[in-house]
Amino acid sequence: MTDAQTSALLAALAKGVRTVELGQPLFTGMPCSPNHPGFRMTLARRHGDMRRPDGGSASNEVIITGGHVGTHIDALAHVSQDGKLHGGVDAETAQRGGAFTEHGAERIPPLVARAVLLDVAGTRGVDVLEPGYGVTRQDLVNASERAGVLPGPGDVALVRTGWAINFPHPETYLGQATGVPGICEDAADWLAAYGIVATGADTTAYERIPPGEGHRTLPVHRLLLVEHGIYIMEHLNLEQAAAQGLTEFPIVVAPLRIMGGTGSPIRPIAVVGA
Repeated sequence: MTDAQTSALLAALAKGVRTVELGQPLFTGMPCSPNHPGFRMTLARRHGDMRRPDGGSASNEVIITGGHVGTHIDALAHVSQDGKLHGGVDAETAQRGGAFTEHGAERIPPLVARAVLLDVAGTRGVDVLEPGYGVTRQDLVNASERAGVLPGPGDVALVRTGWAINFPHPETYLGQATGVPGICEDAADWLAAYGIVATGADTTAYERIPPGEGHRTLPVHRLLLVEHGIYIMEHLNLEQAAAQGLTEFPIVVAPLRIMGGTGSPIRPIAVVGA
């Protein structure tokens, strides 16, 4: 960043900004893919278990979670195809020792980038896409035209299906029997062609889950993570951003530096003018 860009950024901050949450809260019992260990939190020490001489007390918790639970980002180590990770890295060799030596979560860069919100549900005139709906290239083209923005190199593309409204109802949200809406391969190809660094959606698996199939195959994960090296964010909540009419904005995403991990919890936020 040049001195002029730094000055412009500081000037914008001085005028005041506000943030918009783009993720879901973490709580015991939240929806979780059956392929991953769920989230659990409990108090390990309660106030009064130990009192200091001055009358003070402290409480703390134990958290157990998988790297792909709640709002999170996939590292490039997460998916392989025919034994190879992105760039032809041998998956079996890279995972020896219980942690990845290449493409681990610690390699995911902090994202301070331009985000483009492609509101497919809104473009189709519905609050939420139907279960198992496949978001096509044309859907993204239409959503982009409606928003008046196109993704570009280094951008983060966010796709709203409206499915986040089902998050409080795990059986509906996970859609094992009914399916879950999401990106199809031609839509992923369209995004990749613009050189984006990451993409995300408001569902459990980002891509379309057909009724009754679960996560048996995930071709869009292969296309984005393995073939193009594009990070995937899942379990987003784009309802507030869509309700406020946001179409492009700065996004801040800071993954945890989990050495050799395949993913990381995140708290993505949009930064907009006050």
